[in-house]
Amino acid sequence: MPFYVCRGQVPQKRHVQFRQPDGSLYSEQVMGTRGFSGIQSILYHIHPPTAVSRVADLGPVSQEYEEEGALRHRHFRTLALTPGGDIVSGRRLLMGNSDVVLSLVRPTEPMHYFYRNGEADEVLFIHEGRGRLQTNYGSLPYHPGDYLVIPIGTTWRMLPEADQAHRVLTVEAFGPVVPPNRYHNEWGQLLEHSPYCERDIRLPEELETFDERGEFEVRVKANGRLTACFFSFHPLDVVGWDGYLHPYALSIHDFEPITGRVHQPPPAHQTFEGPGFVLCSFVPRLFDYHPEAIPVPYNHSNVDSDEVLYYVDGNFMSRRGIEPASVTLHPRGIPHGPHPGAVEGSLGKEKTEELAVMVDTFRPLRIGKGMLSHEDPGYMRSWEVSGS
Repeated sequence: MPFYVCRGQVPQKRHVQFRQPDGSLYSEQVMGTRGFSGIQSILYHIHPPTAVSRVADLGPVSQEYEEEGALRHRHFRTLALTPGGDIVSGRRLLMGNSDVVLSLVRPTEPMHYFYRNGEADEVLFIHEGRGRLQTNYGSLPYHPGDYLVIPIGTTWRMLPEADQAHRVLTVEAFGPVVPPNRYHNEWGQLLEHSPYCERDIRLPEELETFDERGEFEVRVKANGRLTACFFSFHPLDVVGWDGYLHPYALSIHDFEPITGRVHQPPPAHQTFEGPGFVLCSFVPRLFDYHPEAIPVPYNHSNVDSDEVLYYVDGNFMSRRGIEPASVTLHPRGIPHGPHPGAVEGSLGKEKTEELAVMVDTFRPLRIGKGMLSHEDPGYMRSWEVSGS
């Protein structure tokens, strides 16, 4: 979220001497994007962040997609997704393209290392689980329903609370994830019509500074590979930082729905945008209040985008056969809309309790091979009317 934050100790000016109690200099690090023309923060370390002891190649990041096939609507039941691994190693590829990669993970192991994505921003949607996101900018407690937005280059690890089962949707964006431009003014302040504001944004709290010696691993993802970088000091040794580049949390429960007399289109639910995609939040809301309104969505064609819906909770009124952790894909080229009977069933209803995350992409998505065993083969024909 691009607004100024300062944590810990920083000198009065940038790029000047800033000394430790023993007289040595703190090590200044500029974390910048777009070649120093994008947003940035400046961090001050006890040890030089460049002092890598050794590295190890962990190989390419596997992205196995299914072979291209017939265009059709898809439904994946992932409630029974096999748990395993940690929040990074346990990811199961859901679908992706050259702009964005979606994965699902039910981690069962703690992270014994730190992680840094050197090629993408990440959004972690916490469907289930509580804990703390520990980063070089400070710690962020998280809860079910949180979006954790982690900028490229952030060093982090997840610390789940004891006995907390986790279920997480991960979004890797090969470019910045930001609020839609129409939500803020030219100075970056979120406007009155925005469905959330700065008060809803949760920033890193206590800046934990570790001055420990040992061997610490930071796994870096870049160029489609994982590299293990080892340091002789704790990587979270930052004593202070300031700037506009930092992680933050936003709860889907703090997203204020936009309603109207007639049905509002999907952009009314938009929460973030990234390169080649938008991310939307469907939350409990009052229905349209025109006396003849039809609450469910109208049939529509995704002429130039693929639509992915991740169902979190509640009753998604326009669909049948959906359960928590269901994922649907409605690709470009063929129309989709409410199931038979949904229109009539919605008439007169006053509100919905649905909770879902939607990702619309502007390039075609491919399905991860590991999802095929979770596919509902009858979904494509679920719009057929009996007797037709």
